[in-house]
Amino acid sequence: MEEIRTERLFLRPWRKDDEEPLVLLANNRKIWLNVRDLFPHPYTHEDAQNWIHLSRTNPLHYNYAIQWTEHMIGGIGLHRMSDVYRRTVEIGYWIGEPFWGQGFATEAVRALSEWGFKSLDIVRIQAGVFEWNKASMRVLEKAGFHFESKLEKAITKEEKTVDEWLWVRLAPA
Repeated sequence: MEEIRTERLFLRPWRKDDEEPLVLLANNRKIWLNVRDLFPHPYTHEDAQNWIHLSRTNPLHYNYAIQWTEHMIGGIGLHRMSDVYRRTVEIGYWIGEPFWGQGFATEAVRALSEWGFKSLDIVRIQAGVFEWNKASMRVLEKAGFHFESKLEKAITKEEKTVDEWLWVRLAPA
């Protein structure tokens, strides 16, 4: 997996030495409330070890640590869909709470999206966002995505069923 640089960030493969900062940042209920249940909470060292191993060995997923200066500040990935959706990927990302509000998520989403269109045989990148996560919707909008549809009652988190807002970016013509 190649590394991706932006003006301020470095998207790079996950490393064993990311384990400690990964646990410190990912073990956050506010992050967990906005991601799929597969993202554990509480987030343990074993979870970090498993994630780092999986991210380095799954050929259908392109998962990167987001690094700013010497700090690992979050994670981002493209997840290839299959069958008739084989030219579509789903993007997922999170930023550690101490780094919120500084434009890092937008910069990382924009960079990985551009890399994906250049490097993979894809025409569409999509992101599903929980109805309450307005900050993530703004990140996607600033990164060149558009709102495509609302999937009513598509997500259940903590026994509450809510709408999913689908955001999309298409390959340049």
